[in-house]
Amino acid sequence: MKRILFLISIVHISSAFSQEITKGEVYTYARKVVDTMTSQSMHGRGYINYGTKIAANYIKAEYTKAGLKTFGKEYYQSFSFPINTFPSEMSVSIGAPLVCGKDYIVRGDCGSIKGEFPLERIVVKDLAGNKKELKKFSKRDLSNIVIIIDKQGADLKDEKVKQLAQALQGNAFKAKGIIELEETKLTGDFSMEASAYPALIVLRSSIPADAKTISLDIVNERISSYPSQNVIGYVEGSQYPDSFIVFSAHYDHLGQMGKAVYFPGANDNASGCAMLLNLVKYYSMPEHKPKCSVAFMAFGGEEVGLLGSKYYTEHPLFPLKNIKFLLNMDIMGTGEDGITVVNGTLFKNEFGKLQEINTANSYIQDVKIRGKAANSDHYFFSENGVKAFFIYTMGGIKAYHDIYDRSETLPLNEFEDLFKLITKFGDYLQSVN
Repeated sequence: MKRILFLISIVHISSAFSQEITKGEVYTYARKVVDTMTSQSMHGRGYINYGTKIAANYIKAEYTKAGLKTFGKEYYQSFSFPINTFPSEMSVSIGAPLVCGKDYIVRGDCGSIKGEFPLERIVVKDLAGNKKELKKFSKRDLSNIVIIIDKQGADLKDEKVKQLAQALQGNAFKAKGIIELEETKLTGDFSMEASAYPALIVLRSSIPADAKTISLDIVNERISSYPSQNVIGYVEGSQYPDSFIVFSAHYDHLGQMGKAVYFPGANDNASGCAMLLNLVKYYSMPEHKPKCSVAFMAFGGEEVGLLGSKYYTEHPLFPLKNIKFLLNMDIMGTGEDGITVVNGTLFKNEFGKLQEINTANSYIQDVKIRGKAANSDHYFFSENGVKAFFIYTMGGIKAYHDIYDRSETLPLNEFEDLFKLITKFGDYLQSVN
């Protein structure tokens, strides 16, 4: 882990941020942002207790300190969408109580259920390979049985096996509920829809092999129109105010699951917000006044399906054709193995320049190229003709969409060097006609 900290006195930063960012200050501010955005007070930046709004207000306050200009009257661009949530205390017991987040999580589309029910394990590879047993199974009444879907040893490349696994997970057999087994990691998700049945993901080690019953108390609440917002501001260019470089990052995460459990989302994506806000400070300094305008976009709704960035491209605050380049930042917290650049194969000149800058300055270990992917907020921009990269760091911790993605275990070990690489790349983008 490369983490070089200098003992420097911390001074108050004025709204103009007129002084240069000194060695160590980028890391220090990033750590403060990540600590704040992963705190319990933000409820995992999700949809219970308006965690997303709390996070958006924090980013808005940082924009205000920096003196960013607004498009229109305010920094917020409002939109809404439906979302399934789990606001109440929940309990699951199989022989003994299970711990939410550690032993199990509920699937994003999970419905409500309360009571004790028979539990039956369905071994996918055995059932898929036995037509007689599969036919018999399809005729059974499972309406009061919770089934455990065991895919261990199943060849999911086999079309028949794949179809059976999908049918079980989709509850085509109308069981009371389903449990999907995972071997090592619980990865949370969202859904805008709610199922009529409960669906859980449970670690295999948390279910006794001889378990016969399960006790459940889960309440879902589908919100038909949850209010969200993108947080957008800019620094006006000194020579080309109508031409924009855009930096973006999403601020939302998985929020809470019940009253007690929340997903901090340190790497995904408090780290990206920390980079965004560091860039806000940098470009707000008079000595870093850009020739082209620089816009900063913090998107909501990314975890639900890139909804905030999609909404923006459908309702742009300035013409998309005026964007020279967009750099989206998601998962900025490690970097031992370098970074990956999504869309690098689409925009090879810009990718080559990014590699050249890194090689000349020995900032990070590697800058790897990747093709097109709909995996973060760059996607709808490049689909609408905007040159865009999505960069993410590689190596280090593997926590992702779980309760272990915490600030205290996020190293930020290559954060300052990555910041330097991005600002140097920003200088290059400013110089390109």
